[in-house]
Amino acid sequence: MKYGSKAARVFAAASTAIIAVSLVSCSGGSDVDEGADIDGTTIRVTLANHVWTETIKELIPEFEEQTGATVELSQLAEDQLSDQYNVKLNAGTDEIDVLMYRPLQENMLFASNGYLSDITDQVEGDAEWDWDDFQSGPASLTTYEDEVVGVPIITERTVLYYRKDLLEEAGLEVPTTLEELDAAAAAIHELHPEVAGYIGRTGKSAAVTQFSAFLYSHGGDWMTEDGESAIASDEAKAAYQFYGDLISGHTDATVNPEMSWPEAFAVFQQGQAAFIADADSLYKNMTDPTQSTVSDQVGFAPFPAGDAGSKPYNVAAWALAINESSANQSGAWQFIQWATSQEITLEMSKLGVMGARTSVWEDSDATAEYPEELVEAIKINAENGVGADRPLVIQVAQAREIVGEPIVAAISGGDVGEAADGASTDFDEFLVEDAE
Repeated sequence: MKYGSKAARVFAAASTAIIAVSLVSCSGGSDVDEGADIDGTTIRVTLANHVWTETIKELIPEFEEQTGATVELSQLAEDQLSDQYNVKLNAGTDEIDVLMYRPLQENMLFASNGYLSDITDQVEGDAEWDWDDFQSGPASLTTYEDEVVGVPIITERTVLYYRKDLLEEAGLEVPTTLEELDAAAAAIHELHPEVAGYIGRTGKSAAVTQFSAFLYSHGGDWMTEDGESAIASDEAKAAYQFYGDLISGHTDATVNPEMSWPEAFAVFQQGQAAFIADADSLYKNMTDPTQSTVSDQVGFAPFPAGDAGSKPYNVAAWALAINESSANQSGAWQFIQWATSQEITLEMSKLGVMGARTSVWEDSDATAEYPEELVEAIKINAENGVGADRPLVIQVAQAREIVGEPIVAAISGGDVGEAADGASTDFDEFLVEDAE
């Protein structure tokens, strides 16, 4: 089913850290739908360079043996993948059957342009495969206009990282509210002036994703239900102000105004910060003693509650979809059905790739290698999570630049209300253009 014209669009590619790991061949797998015979067919699958891809490559021979199909795999770096999609999908290529894509960046763009097949009947019609087992946040992100267009394969949430030793020394409990977080950051900084109470992303675009948890937990959002800007609301302004004060108000150091996650993490890793809220998928950067001087003192907690409760993001970083122009729709679905089954998701989780199935997170075998405290935080954050960490628009990169302006103003001590009002006007103008 198509959703609109296939007019060419140029979209920004976000960079990601490629994790180098050594993987071994895994046994196990899942039965696939035997309702459609795909024996002898070729399924062309395009994937990104990622630990998930390296793992699935080891398992694909099992799928081929079960089905008699041949999987022809293309693997590309993220930027190359975006360039290829921009050219081939827009041209209506039938050379791709299954594609790995970034729902946060591309779901609306690809679905509105008619690139992705509607797979609602497939996901809802297979009780054994169980679409209801997928967490609601990631699942909502691969849905467009009430139709499922992708299946999440990799997820992440906001988690609160903290220094156990500093909290214990200050006689404090782990914060469960944003108010408690602010008070704890202040208390620890007072005891240790060389330590920042809280560190976080500060770059205008980079900070948007992590700021989203503060925004939602204050009761704010990026847009109203009518598709207009919501970043000048009282709730949004309060969230901007809180985030800025939390970073700049509990440190004696000059705050780097262009920090993304590597720079912010480095401050924590070097023992110079007490708290940071960031992606749980990055946790090994904190617990690896070769990277972190405080690896043995790192704790994990659910995101603290604001006036609207605890509302971190819970998103699908990557997903699988079927190319609408593929001539092998059945084979493409059977590959996705197999690759996202409970059995395969379990194998991925054992190797540190965070999947979207609730049942897997309840499986002690799947989480055995994760810190116990982190697993509990992930379960809570997943249940409370919102399925977006940025505005869900077509031109995502441009939107992030606009809504990130008040973050910069808040951290630098500027007039947050004025910055939010100005950014909201710009965002409304952008939303009109983005919808055209």
